[in-house]
Amino acid sequence: MKKTIQYISLLLLFIVTINLAKAQNKPSYRLPHFEKVQLPNGLMLYLMEKHDVPVISLYAIVPAGAVHDGNKAGLASLTGSCLKCGTKSFTKKEIEQQFDFLGASLYTYGSNDDAGLGTRFAKKDEAKILSMIKELLVNPVFPDEEFNKEKKLTLTGLDQAKESPASVIDAYWNKFYYRDNVYGNVVSGTVTSVTPLTAEDARDFYKKFYNPAGSAIAVVGDFKISEMKATLTKLFSEWKKIIPASKVAFQQVNTPTSARVLLVNKDDAMETTFYIGSPGITRNNPDYLAADVVNTFFGGKFTSWMNNELRIKTGLTYGAFSYFDYNQHAGTFIISTHTANATTQATIDKAIEVINRLHTQPIDEETLASAKNYMIGMSPPEYQSTNQLAGLLIRMFWYGFDESYINNFEANVNAVTVAKANEVIAKYFPKDKLQFVLIGKASEIKPIAEKYGAVTEAEIKDDIGAKKNVNK
Repeated sequence: MKKTIQYISLLLLFIVTINLAKAQNKPSYRLPHFEKVQLPNGLMLYLMEKHDVPVISLYAIVPAGAVHDGNKAGLASLTGSCLKCGTKSFTKKEIEQQFDFLGASLYTYGSNDDAGLGTRFAKKDEAKILSMIKELLVNPVFPDEEFNKEKKLTLTGLDQAKESPASVIDAYWNKFYYRDNVYGNVVSGTVTSVTPLTAEDARDFYKKFYNPAGSAIAVVGDFKISEMKATLTKLFSEWKKIIPASKVAFQQVNTPTSARVLLVNKDDAMETTFYIGSPGITRNNPDYLAADVVNTFFGGKFTSWMNNELRIKTGLTYGAFSYFDYNQHAGTFIISTHTANATTQATIDKAIEVINRLHTQPIDEETLASAKNYMIGMSPPEYQSTNQLAGLLIRMFWYGFDESYINNFEANVNAVTVAKANEVIAKYFPKDKLQFVLIGKASEIKPIAEKYGAVTEAEIKDDIGAKKNVNK
């Protein structure tokens, strides 16, 4: 095992070294030219030509996420999934057959803030695919039979997810941290909330929240911008603008005032899966990049402080990492790992030790330079394919940052000083009032959980967010 770990470490170091060498021998990456167009109905178009391969990628994003679920948890997710269940012009079977025949990909979704779809297809099939994408976004009908099939799959998935703590810990974390805020809504829903949902609920949700105003479509690939603009304008101008629903996502998040622990019992668990977290930042925060630099050496790469202490030095876990988990209007900071029941306390204590080290050990130039070089060396390859570029454009729209983040990336990373690093550490990284979500065998780990804050208990077999499970 130790030899395997050493081999993986050396391999990752080699990859990073090669990327750094490449980065030093080529100009700084700049985002290719693209154009933004707003249609009269409010829909934004992001268009970028890329002619090296005859393919096109398209992402669409709509302000129709779970923040609008109300007391019908899982409705936004089901509505998003069922966009492809049938339209005015195509049945679900026809949609699936057409995409399969053309070798094109398609997925639809509903998430925390947003809903939408993604597709990738050959240039020669542009007219056929775009006409179907328009149908999916503008004319879905949510047939009862197909909706009920999708709901059945969802219910089966909710039951199966309880067998894997890693599959449900995000939902537990969001519900525990955000509590009654809309970001605490359980995106996938629960068995209790999903069971009574009907196709009529989805139709009503669509009518209320699938609005071209506040939505965007990003297209990258082998086309001429002028021609794609004309095509999409013709297709989507008939998408009628609606009176927007209230912006519930702007609700104030009440940050925790004391350390708290949610202990989720899974009787047959052989290990503890846990998050340690605190308030975070949004993606458009001016300090986002500097915070990302700090997190790179703290818990964002294989050789980070967190992974080095919890995995490489002590062998307490197979891996530990940290990240900023952001929504459109709120965010958290999360440290994530898992460990054997017997080493739960040692692992948590070691993680807290690393947190304390971040606030007590002066950050030196060498540590900062290593993180900056890593980020610069690894970043450019992210934006090479049509999928990656279309995804970037849609995130730029949704999270409110522009191309300067990419075009000035290397310069801005290098501009992060030790003083700035210490500033963002004090401002955005956890120190006290830590929040914990632990999923494991409660009979063994409850005495441990009680050491870290007031404990609220839950059973993994119960619905996430049941009243008895949430600390008010």
